[in-house]
Amino acid sequence: MISQILQAIRSLPQDHPAVVAIDGRCASGKTTLAARLKQELHCPVFPLDDFFLRPEQRTPQRLAQPGGNVDYERFAQEVLLPWREGKPFFYRPYNCHTQAFDPAVWVSPGTLAIAEGSYSCHPAFWEQADLHLFLTVDPTVQQQRILARNGPEGWKVFQSKWIPLEERYFTAFSIPQRCELCFDTTNFSFK
Repeated sequence: MISQILQAIRSLPQDHPAVVAIDGRCASGKTTLAARLKQELHCPVFPLDDFFLRPEQRTPQRLAQPGGNVDYERFAQEVLLPWREGKPFFYRPYNCHTQAFDPAVWVSPGTLAIAEGSYSCHPAFWEQADLHLFLTVDPTVQQQRILARNGPEGWKVFQSKWIPLEERYFTAFSIPQRCELCFDTTNFSFK
C-alpha cells in the first residue's frame, strides 16, 4: 500500500505545487498515513481537523449540508490558494477543545503538501487536489481503534455524531467511488 501511494505521488505532474488529499473513515489511519508520508517525502501536512466550524458558524442550514461541519471556505482561502500559488503563508488552526485559534502555522512554498482528514476530498476543493486517497476500515476494528484512542465516552460521541456525519458526506458526494486510490486498513499497520 505505501509503495503504491508513493509511486502515485512521485508520478504527479511537477508543473505546480501538488496536493494529495487523504480522506476516509474515522480511525482508518489517515493521520498516521499522512505522518508516514510527511517523513518519507518531507512535505507539510494540513489537518482538516484544524478547520472545523467555530460555534458561531454552526447554523442549522450549514450543518444540514453533507460535510458542512468543516470550514471549507477558510481551508481553501488560507491554505489551498496560497499553496497552489507557490507563496509563503500562515494559517490558524482552530482548536475544538479550547474553542479558540491556536498559534499560526507558517508554511514555506514547496512542491507537495498533504491535506489529511475527513472532508479533505470535499467538492469545494476537489479540483485543488492532484491525487485523492480514501481509507476505509471494518466497523468492528474502527470501534476498537476509537475506544483505544478516545475511550468509552469518546466512542459514544463518534458513534452518535461523527461517524453518521462522515457516512452522510461519503454517500452524498460518492467520495470512495471518486478517489483514485482506495485502501482497506482493517488489517494494516502503518508502523
